[in-house]
Amino acid sequence: MPRRLLKRICPSHGRLQSHWFLRRFGTRIADPRLWGLCRRPVTAAFGIGLAVCFIPLPVHFVVASLLAVWLRLNIPVIYATILLINPVTIVPVYYLAYRLGAFLLDVPPTGFTFQMSWDWLENGLGPMWKPFLVGCLVCGVVGGVLGYMGLELAWRWRVASKYRARHIPAVV
Repeated sequence: MPRRLLKRICPSHGRLQSHWFLRRFGTRIADPRLWGLCRRPVTAAFGIGLAVCFIPLPVHFVVASLLAVWLRLNIPVIYATILLINPVTIVPVYYLAYRLGAFLLDVPPTGFTFQMSWDWLENGLGPMWKPFLVGCLVCGVVGGVLGYMGLELAWRWRVASKYRARHIPAVV
């Protein structure tokens, strides 16, 4: 069962407070909602993690950490979710975001060849940044909302089905 595995992997409160680099956060880092497996912090962490995936800068872990501590979301779930965008999947995901942004802004998508030069940054990247950012914003919001709602519904369905299975009268 994944819940038992996650309980074994997640650190305890005492173990968290014993690390020297986490002591400066005080008791805030040992909040049970940051490490527990309750429905609300887990589903919200999944949704926000999907939204953070589409930030086109390499600041995913920093933003996810700040949001998790500030909103009291499950840290392991938000980290696992932002790892969905990795060096293998980043190109197709960001290309999809660019194409979606170009479609929404009614701009014809253009091909490009990357060159490490200032001229390419000024002229080659110029026509692409608006559709790319709009596509990332839309994909992040839609992905986050759908991920949150999907996991919330799946969690509720699973709990309801286990409850029904437990309370079915035995046929003799």
